[in-house]
Parts: sequence; C-alpha cells; structure tokens
Amino acid sequence: MTTNEIDAYVETKLDPKYREIVAALRRLVAEEAPAAVECLTYGSPAWRGDKILAVISQSKTHLTFAFERGAEMTDPHGLLEGVGKKTRHVKIKTMDGMNEAALRDYIGQAVRLDAS
Repeated sequence: MTTNEIDAYVETKLDPKYREIVAALRRLVAEEAPAAVECLTYGSPAWRGDKILAVISQSKTHLTFAFERGAEMTDPHGLLEGVGKKTRHVKIKTMDGMNEAALRDYIGQAVRLDAS
C-alpha cells in the first residue's frame, strides 16, 4: 500500500473528527520509525517493519492505536490497555488527550521489538 492509499482511507472512511489525531500519529511514527512503511491491514491504517508494528482503528468514541507486540513492552506511562497474549493499545479521544512523549516511547519500543 502507498501513502496515497492511506490518504484515501483518511478522506473516505475515517470520521472527520479523528483526522487531526491520525495526522499527528502519522507524523510521530514517521519521526520515530522512519523505516516503517504505511499500509492497510484489516482495513485500517498500519505501519510495517519486518512485521506489523502498529494499527489505528476507530470507534464512535475514540481511536485505538494498537501495538502488535504491546504485551512485550514496558509501560512506565500506564497507558497501555489490553489483556491478550500479544496486542496492547492506547485509546485517544482528543488531540489534547494525546501523550506525545508516551507514544514516542511506545513507537520506539515497537521498532526495537521488531528488530529483535
């Protein structure tokens, strides 16, 4: 998938109230994981290194920014949710509710896990 396909997803399938948040997440991932490739997976925007690093999905009340190997991450920020064997996620409701420092840390951890 190309960035143009992600742009098309944002324009046609993403609730407009989440566009600013998705743009901020795309910017953060580009900065913290410059080698990651944007793609669509399970019909949602995602980033791939050797494997999927993170996926964005939307609900009526928030965006979920999920880390494919989140269960292996440390969580000094206390924001990761989930109980499965692999994935953990952060719920983001507003731009003001985004903890950029924590997200940068989680993205960095995802990249390091993908490289191991």
